Amino acid sequence: MVSPSPAAAALAERVRARAADLNDELVAFRRDLHAHPELSRAEHRTTDRVATRLEAAGLTVRRLEGTGLICDIRARAEGPSRGMVALRADLDALPLTEVSGLGFASTVRGVAHACGHDMHTAVVLGAGLVLAELAAEGELHSDVRLIFQPAEEVQPGGALDVMRAGGLEGVEAIFALHCDPKFDVGQVGTRIGPITSASDTVTVTLSSTGGHTSRPHLAGDLVAALGHVITAVPAMLTRRIDPRSGVNLTWGAVRAGNAPNAIPSVGSVTGTLRCLDARAWAYAQEILVDVAKQVVAPTGVEVDVQIVRGVPPVDNDEKSVRFLDDSARTALGPDSLQLTEQSLGGEDFAWYLTEIKGAMARLGTRTPGGRTYDLHRPDVIFDEDAIGVGVRLLTQAAARAGRER
Repeated sequence: MVSPSPAAAALAERVRARAADLNDELVAFRRDLHAHPELSRAEHRTTDRVATRLEAAGLTVRRLEGTGLICDIRARAEGPSRGMVALRADLDALPLTEVSGLGFASTVRGVAHACGHDMHTAVVLGAGLVLAELAAEGELHSDVRLIFQPAEEVQPGGALDVMRAGGLEGVEAIFALHCDPKFDVGQVGTRIGPITSASDTVTVTLSSTGGHTSRPHLAGDLVAALGHVITAVPAMLTRRIDPRSGVNLTWGAVRAGNAPNAIPSVGSVTGTLRCLDARAWAYAQEILVDVAKQVVAPTGVEVDVQIVRGVPPVDNDEKSVRFLDDSARTALGPDSLQLTEQSLGGEDFAWYLTEIKGAMARLGTRTPGGRTYDLHRPDVIFDEDAIGVGVRLLTQAAARAGRER
C-alpha cells in the first residue's frame, strides 16, 4: 500500500484538527435534529436550521421548492478549478415511535430519525464548514456543492426533485455516506458496483362477485386466490428471472374481508420487489405482471397489478470508490476500510449515479464492543463519534478532488 503524500498527510491533519474543533457543535446540532424529526417533504425546520448555520459561515444557500437546499463552496486556490464535486445528505425521518431512551429522543409523536439522516446532515454540514475555511485560505482546488436532500424515505424520492432543480448541473462526481450500525465507529465500508438494491412497491388487487362461504362454487373464491398470489408469484419469479440478479418479492400487507362466512368481493396484497441487478430491474416488472395473471387465471377472479417504480441500485463507480478508499486511508488510517456487502435495501442516491459518477460508502456507527442494531428500528442508537469520522472522510475527499482526481 502506498503511503499518502506529504501534502495529503498535511491536509488530513488540518482537517482532523478543524473537525475536532467543530465536534461539540455538530453533536449538539445532530441532537437538535434528532429531537425534532420531520417526515418526507415536511423538513421545514431542518432546512431552516441547516441554512442558518451555512449562512452564518458566509455561504450562499439556494433553497429548493418546498424543502431541502443546495450550497456551493467556490474554490479560491490559484489556477483553474478541477471541476465540481458534490456531497449529499438526506433530511427526512421515519414514521416510527422512538423507544431508544435517549435524553434527546424524538419529541414528535410517531416520527423518529431511525435511519441516521440526522447524522448524515451533521456530517455534510461539518464537511461544508471545514471546506469553507479551506476555501477562504486558498486551499480548496475544486468547487464543492453541498446537497441537503428532502424525502429519501418515500417513492419517488427527493433525489429526483434535486435533479429537476438543476442540482447536478456542473457536478462531475458525487459522494455520500450512510450510517451502518454493523460497523464500528472509525470503520468505513465500500464496494465497487451495486451496493444497494432496486426497490419497487407492488400492489396486486383481486376482484370478484363475492358470496357466501357455504357456496364458494358460485363465486370467485377471492381469499383463496390471494393465497395463491402470496405463495406462488414470488416462487414463479425465481423461475422466470435469472437467479443471479437477486430478485426478491416479499409481501408486507394483506387486506380482504371482515366476516368469517362471507367471501369478499375485493382484496389486495402489497409488498416490495427488489433486484440487485439494474438490467434485470428493467424487465422484472413486466414479468411480475404476467406471472400474477397466470397464477390467478384458474381461480376465475379478476386481477390488477400496480407497480410504483422506486429506485435503481446504487451502482458505485470504480474510480470513485478507489478515490474514496484512498481518502479514507489518508484521513482515518489504513485499517479503516472494510468491504461491505450488497444490501437489498433501496436508496435514492442511486438516481444521481444514473447521471454522473460517484460512490456511497457505509459509515460505521456501532460503539466498539457495543450492541449491534439494525436501521429503521425504533430503539436504534448511533454512536455520535461517527460524526467526526464522516466529516474527516468527506472533507478529505472533496479537498483532494481538485488536486488529484
